Amino acid sequence: MPSGIISAVTTSLRAYEALAAEHLPTDAAAQWTALLRPCVRLLKASGAEPTAAQLGGEPLLPADTTWPEWPDHGPLSFIASIDCAVLPRDGVDPAFPESGTLLFFFDGQIDDGDAMVWVADAETWAGARVLYVPEGTETATAATPTGLEPYPCVSLTAATRCSIPDPWHPRSLATLTDGNAPLDPRAIPPHVKAFMDALCNGNTTIGHQVGGHACPVQGPVEYEIAHAILGPKTRWTDPRLDEEAQRWVLLAQIDTDADAKMMWGDCGTLYWLIRPEDLAARRFEEAKLTWQCC
Repeated sequence: MPSGIISAVTTSLRAYEALAAEHLPTDAAAQWTALLRPCVRLLKASGAEPTAAQLGGEPLLPADTTWPEWPDHGPLSFIASIDCAVLPRDGVDPAFPESGTLLFFFDGQIDDGDAMVWVADAETWAGARVLYVPEGTETATAATPTGLEPYPCVSLTAATRCSIPDPWHPRSLATLTDGNAPLDPRAIPPHVKAFMDALCNGNTTIGHQVGGHACPVQGPVEYEIAHAILGPKTRWTDPRLDEEAQRWVLLAQIDTDADAKMMWGDCGTLYWLIRPEDLAARRFEEAKLTWQCC
């Protein structure tokens, strides 16, 4: 990582380096720590801390933009807004907008859960939207549509942290096993299993996050997106999955949040992913959502 980023995440980076050195051969430890990425964690704001994001409430929409809807299912619920200008630049990809606002919408409460957004079903993709509002755009507070109850407003501040790849992500697993990852998870070498357990024990909080490696509840989210893109008949052993999964990066994850009265399944998390080229081109309509719960 560049020195400017290291200065912001030294504590967590050094902790992961020490953990890897304790459990892994020297080469594997170095290769695994090279996979670490900076991220921005969104934490409850207090006092004079600047607000970088907001859960719930009512969004500021451009005057010419209507409230996002899922055709035949009604308006989407407003989930969060992220002020790109307030995010620390050392925590996000260089292609991430330096200004403007990202607005996140998800399947609302209109149909009482009758329809479910499921990444494996392309017909439900319209149940999640990301809107980008460039700086200087004339906006106004949009009233929540009839039938929806807005989530309570919760202000979040931003802090740069170090994010780790999911140990079961093939790129991570290949590094940990020197390219010889077994097909049967029960055959994982004991020292690698011990390292995975140590990582899990030290990372029990999912939380809200922008960029970096996603914190999955049940396995690499990149593969859920990749499988959906390639089609439901794609075998999970198809090598194209590895290629497609590596084309997607985390845009943002929004966790279950008691203060905002947000509950995704059984204490789950929403994950919006995007391809780097779409991020750079501000094509946020191309972002895809998947979600996981316990």
